[in-house]
Amino acid sequence: MRHGRNALRTSAVGAVSATLIAAAGLGLAPTAQAAGGTNAIRFVDISGDGGTTLKGNVVTPAGADGTRAYPLIVLPTSWGLPQAEYLAQAQELANSGYVVVSYNVRGFWQSGGEIDVAGPRDTADVSKVIDWALANTPADPRRVGVAGMSYGAGISLLAAAHDDRIKAVAALSGWADLTESIYSGRTEHVQAAALLNGVGHITGRPSAETQQVFKDFFASNLSKEQDLIDWGKKRSPGTYVDQINKNGAAVFMANTWGDTIFSPNQYAKFYDELTGPKRLEFRPGDHATAELTGLFGLPNDVWTDTGRWFDHYLAAEDNGIDREQPVQLKSRSTGGYEGYPDWKSIGATTTKIALGGTTRIHTNVDSGADGGVIFLSSILDQLTRIPPIASIPLLPRYWAAVWQSEKYASTQHIRGTARLHTTVTGTKESGTLVAYLYDVGPLGLGKLVSNAPYTFHGQTPGKPFGLDLELFSTAYDVPAGHRLALVVDTVDPLYIEHNPSGAQLTFSSPEHDPSYVSVPLREQ
Repeated sequence: MRHGRNALRTSAVGAVSATLIAAAGLGLAPTAQAAGGTNAIRFVDISGDGGTTLKGNVVTPAGADGTRAYPLIVLPTSWGLPQAEYLAQAQELANSGYVVVSYNVRGFWQSGGEIDVAGPRDTADVSKVIDWALANTPADPRRVGVAGMSYGAGISLLAAAHDDRIKAVAALSGWADLTESIYSGRTEHVQAAALLNGVGHITGRPSAETQQVFKDFFASNLSKEQDLIDWGKKRSPGTYVDQINKNGAAVFMANTWGDTIFSPNQYAKFYDELTGPKRLEFRPGDHATAELTGLFGLPNDVWTDTGRWFDHYLAAEDNGIDREQPVQLKSRSTGGYEGYPDWKSIGATTTKIALGGTTRIHTNVDSGADGGVIFLSSILDQLTRIPPIASIPLLPRYWAAVWQSEKYASTQHIRGTARLHTTVTGTKESGTLVAYLYDVGPLGLGKLVSNAPYTFHGQTPGKPFGLDLELFSTAYDVPAGHRLALVVDTVDPLYIEHNPSGAQLTFSSPEHDPSYVSVPLREQ
């Protein structure tokens, strides 16, 4: 079996690498050829932490002859992708005067070691790659940047906390809080974790610790909950934000509203905590879909802004990116960009939907309100502006609680993080609920605006408790004449649910503590 899996991995790396290399060299990436000559590309072995061999490639500017130094950019690969992943972008950057070193992170494909899930060894590897580049390329030690997508983004941010030589970072579709990303509301994001685990086994070699972490995660082992939280905290850039601020790296972050692996909320919170030069961009799409076309050398806004970021903070180019509004958003409903001075300014006002009365629902059955399918639903929303849809009047009230606003006389520009506040009484000590915010049209069809799960343990059956839940941040325009609806049920394929058989949940709105949904709106 091991031989078969290795053969599969070797065949796959060849196929993916060939595709990416072809894209870089045969017209999909017209920037692959420098105006004044051909960039030099070398495939190299780099000694990582503990002597582990990391497979990499180096692209240097055309005409580099050792008489001058160039800014350096290091690109750790994404989870499950080979070392050729960034070749088109490396060529583009080299055309702009950078030495670029991309490498396959440990444990994946042909690099040595085992998957450490952005642990200390991965962070140390970045420093080793910088050491190697400074010793073996015409790289300038005073101008070092690190960038990456997904897994490479998280590793880049972590490296900026541990290596003060890094002056600029571009973290695309990454994470700042690993626990909040796949265990928000104490609820396991099962589809996201299953995808990561499956890809890790096909394309890499998970360490024994990594395998045990996934095993405990899928088993919903409460006795291991704190261990899992501690494991995630060690691998979260947010844990080291003070050190990142002290080191002073300029941080550029980009993500999508529908990222089903790393939700936008945790990126926005981390952005607020950064004190150095920073920029945050959100666009429609799912995990890494907004920047995907750039891997094939096609025009891409995310990669264009990544290049501009490095041009300013590594190459000292006065291109104006430091004078632009640092928070840039693209709504899921419109095509243009919106600029804001900070994250809190995007939802300058709020509207509230009162959740009056007392509503009881039964658990263990999917009502038909769902967050969609990982990747597919958000990509469909990105390309066609059709998010997951549910018929709100037809949702069975036996399994779903539903509240609706009045019809809006004007367009409601939702920007930021909607918040649910309510009182819950369960018949069991544990339970899971999922809250959905829908845009409801005249025919009662609801388009999903946002959602979030919530799990509780250790509650006294029959005793009410307060619940505060942040839904996933978004930018969505509700047309005039439509309503907003909040739906709560207890089963969603995206998440593991913890509802004992026969459990019921009651939602109430005490006079002294009324229940509501607070929805952030852009100023008109």
